[in-house]
Amino acid sequence: MTLEVDIRHSFGAFHLEAAFSAPAGVTALFGPSGSGKSTIFQAIAGLLQPDAGHIRLAGKALFDRSAGVHIAPRHRRMGCVFQEPRLFPHLSVAQNLRYGAGRAPAAEAERVCDMLGITHLLSRRPGALSGGEQQRVAIGRALLSQPDFLLMDEPLSALDAARRGEILPWLERLRDEAGLPILYISHSLEEVARLATTLVLMKEGKVTGAGPLGEVLSGASPGLSLDRAAAVLQVQVTGRSADGLNKLRLAEGTPLWLPGAPLAEGRQMRLQIPARDVMIARELPQGISALNVLPARILNLTPISEAEVMVRMATGGGVIPARITARSAAALDLRPGGQVFAIVKAASLLSGD
Repeated sequence: MTLEVDIRHSFGAFHLEAAFSAPAGVTALFGPSGSGKSTIFQAIAGLLQPDAGHIRLAGKALFDRSAGVHIAPRHRRMGCVFQEPRLFPHLSVAQNLRYGAGRAPAAEAERVCDMLGITHLLSRRPGALSGGEQQRVAIGRALLSQPDFLLMDEPLSALDAARRGEILPWLERLRDEAGLPILYISHSLEEVARLATTLVLMKEGKVTGAGPLGEVLSGASPGLSLDRAAAVLQVQVTGRSADGLNKLRLAEGTPLWLPGAPLAEGRQMRLQIPARDVMIARELPQGISALNVLPARILNLTPISEAEVMVRMATGGGVIPARITARSAAALDLRPGGQVFAIVKAASLLSGD
C-alpha cells in the first residue's frame, strides 16, 4: 500500500509544492521549521484542502481538487500520533487502548501490545508511566483503530535523550512489522537515519530530495547540509575479534570492523558513514591505519563548491558518498564508472533489531 502526495498550496507569500510517494515503512519528512512539513501533514490528515493536486492511498483518492474529492478526516482510516501522548489520565492503559480499538479483535490487541512492549503496563494509569511508555501506549491506541496509514508528528520531540533511546527500538519494530505507510515528521536527522526507509527533504515549501533513505542521504541535496551527507548501510554482526573489535558484514558479504562494546552475533543494524570520513584510492592501499577499505564503483561526481566535489560510489552494501577536494578528484582522474577503493575513517552504529 502506497500513499501518493502531489499538492500545491499558498499561504500569503508562502507557496508549497510537494510531490512524493510513501510506501509501507517509515517515510520521513525532514526540513527546517517553516519548510512545509506541517502543511503536508494537515493536508494528508484532511484538516486542510490544498489549492491544487491530489492525495491517494493505494490508488484511491483521499483528496483530488480537480475531481472535487475530499474525504473527511473521520473517514480516512488513519492513525495520528503527536508530540504529546494525549492519553486519558483517569483511564488505565488497557482502557485507553480500548478507547481507540473499535472492533479490533482481542488477538490484534495482544499483537500490538507485544510489538510495542506494553503488555505489562495495562493496569497502570498514564501518570505512572514514563514519557516513552506513554508514547508507546499512544502509538498502540492509534494502531488499534486499524488504520490504513499512520501520521506521526515529531513523536519524540517532547522526550529527553534517555526516553528517546527507550522508544526508538519499538519504533523500529513498528516500522518492520506493521506493514503500513508511516509518515514521520522530524527535525532530528539522527532519528531519520535510524528509522526511515524513505526520506523526503523539504526546504522553503519545495521537495529538494525524495527516495530511498540511503540514496537521498548520500547525495548533495540543497535540503541537506553538506556535513550531514552520509551512507546508511545495513550490516549484520558476525563475531568479535580477540583484540576487541566487532566484526560486521555488509549485505553482499564484505567484512567491516568496528570498536565498541560487544554486540550479539546475528544482530541486524544500521551503520552510518559520514561523507567527510571517507577517502578514495585508485589502488588497494597498503600500510594504512584504516581497517575498513571497500571496493567501489563511481556513480557520479557533483561539484559542491569551487574547491570540493561529492563523489557517490556503489558498493555491494549500498551507496557511499565521499566529500573530497576537486584537486584530489582531478589528480586521481575520477570518472563515473571508475573502479576505486573507499577508505572508511570513521563510522557509527545507529540501531539494531
